[in-house]
Amino acid sequence: MATEKEVTIYDIAKRLKISPTTVSRGLQDHPAISKKTKKRIFELADEIGYRTNHFARNLRSQKTNTLGVIVPRLNSYFMSSIIAGIEQVANSQGYSLLISQSSETCEKEAASAKTMFNSRVDGLLVSLAYDTSELTHFDSFFKKNVPVIFFDRVMEHKNSTSILVDNRQAGYQATKHLIEQGCRRIAHITAMPKQNVYKDRLRGYKDALSDAKIKFREDHVLITNLSQDAGAEAAEAILKLKPDGVFVSNDSCAVGCMLALKQAGIRIPEDIAFVGFNNDPVSKVIEPNLTTINYSGHEMGQVAARHLINHLNGTSPIDNTNTIILRSELIVRQSSLKKP
Repeated sequence: MATEKEVTIYDIAKRLKISPTTVSRGLQDHPAISKKTKKRIFELADEIGYRTNHFARNLRSQKTNTLGVIVPRLNSYFMSSIIAGIEQVANSQGYSLLISQSSETCEKEAASAKTMFNSRVDGLLVSLAYDTSELTHFDSFFKKNVPVIFFDRVMEHKNSTSILVDNRQAGYQATKHLIEQGCRRIAHITAMPKQNVYKDRLRGYKDALSDAKIKFREDHVLITNLSQDAGAEAAEAILKLKPDGVFVSNDSCAVGCMLALKQAGIRIPEDIAFVGFNNDPVSKVIEPNLTTINYSGHEMGQVAARHLINHLNGTSPIDNTNTIILRSELIVRQSSLKKP
């Protein structure tokens, strides 16, 4: 079957008996072209199925009006709220998004970065995968001066800006709250401490224990992938450790652990108090409702997109001296309240 010939501006010009230049300007809403002529051009373009050749236009302008976004997982409430914030700002400024997930592997993150680079995105927004330990797969962006911003899970680079919350302080606050509730044997469920978020939350946990003169125990730190299933598996270790408090690095894992412990007859918070992280909607569904650290993914996405677009417009620098710290807060609910 023969492929139908692509309609061009020359076809429109021939049908309307005007120059191709007039058609081109009319399609771009150029003020020199009359409204009547523009109307005729657009009507015929729709009728015969003309499609704007954005690729050719982008090659001429060296700009695609597209931002790349790489996130660890798309099936995360927190990450989807970040993407919503990015999209809101990007669309308001005339940018489209090209979104990819690394599925928590550096290998796929590198493949996504290559695709983004070859797609000529104007800038890149990235939250790093669990196992990313260096940033060489973004070198093509840095060499071409294509701006890169890291958010939430970040790594310092001289040509990049990071946007995050103070995870050490948040981890400290969560652990201190459990201590204030009378907990002395506090476990911490987290991920491999390769990324800043998990390293810093662990550091905050340790600092809070130290300040309360509670000895840190290595066996009280449980490394998981922080999924809900991983939380259920961690419950087996929790039953053996017999802590009186647990600080978990995300809400989904905390909920999985709480459900498994409740099935085993553990009372929450009477036997074990729980604090999570991220303030996912699931934190208000589980009974008792989960105490958690709240910070807005939507706001983080907005700030990241706005900062990147401001840089593309020449009004905001991007470098490692420009780290943006967003606020977070402890939301106390029934899961941690051992004391009235």
